[in-house]
Amino acid sequence: MCETSATLAPVLIVFMIALAPANAAPPSSTAPTPPEQTTAAGRLVAAARDGRVDTPRVELAARLAMAGFRDTPEFTAMRDDAARELAGRPDVDRAVTASELVAADDAIERLIARLQGKAQQLQTLAEVARMPGRPQVPGLQIVYIHPLGDPALANRWCNILAHQTEGPPGSARALALQQAANPTKRGVTLWVDTDGTVYWATAENAIPTHGDGANRNDNKYIDNSKTYHAVVKTNTVGVEFAGNYPDVRAPATAQQMGAWLILVRFLQERYGIPPDHIFAHNWIDFKDARYCEGCDLASAARKQSYMPTWVRSEAK
Repeated sequence: MCETSATLAPVLIVFMIALAPANAAPPSSTAPTPPEQTTAAGRLVAAARDGRVDTPRVELAARLAMAGFRDTPEFTAMRDDAARELAGRPDVDRAVTASELVAADDAIERLIARLQGKAQQLQTLAEVARMPGRPQVPGLQIVYIHPLGDPALANRWCNILAHQTEGPPGSARALALQQAANPTKRGVTLWVDTDGTVYWATAENAIPTHGDGANRNDNKYIDNSKTYHAVVKTNTVGVEFAGNYPDVRAPATAQQMGAWLILVRFLQERYGIPPDHIFAHNWIDFKDARYCEGCDLASAARKQSYMPTWVRSEAK
């Protein structure tokens, strides 16, 4: 449970329909053409996805509709995926319901209006952060292995905990996929690679195993009396930064830090978390004498002094 209160006027940001292009090498001209690109509708989808780490299915369905492809198998499939996306479910998770399709149709039409300049495209960070599906955050490259649902149905996250792992650079995606396959295993909800790409691995109501050190109150290594039974896996969303191998003393990369300072504000807005509820692993549990795990990350996040537009206030 959480206990705090605060207010802040919203800060306007531009809601980006597209993520920044990924620095991926172009495909070989001799590579075979994927089956989905053999039709005009398929080629449109491929072009919309080109150079992007992830693309909202609602957007893809909207672009197909705008191009006159509503009667194609591609639109039907993308409409179904948009319905799953908005319900917080991965593609091809299971059959969609009639109510989910109605919600998808409404979202597709609203996005068409924005793409055509008939609706307001400026939104607050708070509005973007409360969206279901695959919210596109300016300046952030995020892959939703598991899309977001209604934030009101998410677990009651009250804290954010920064971790660092000794995996090699480029390992975050594989680790996130492993987490997605077994959400409650030891790990976290979000993983950040050395290039700054963020992977959202689990559903918002799944509770990975992390933060166990906050269950100790013996001051053996650090004074964790203030976090004892307060910053634990059931109320704390974890973010893991991969890549400090072979030198665990190596700091997070500049790309990771840049992504983190955006991502943490997004998480604060989505779950109503104030800056003093951002923690480093080492602040709740000592891990390694060679470095202070998560300390630079958590300190930088707190230094932003970012207060979300709403803050959860509850009795413990």
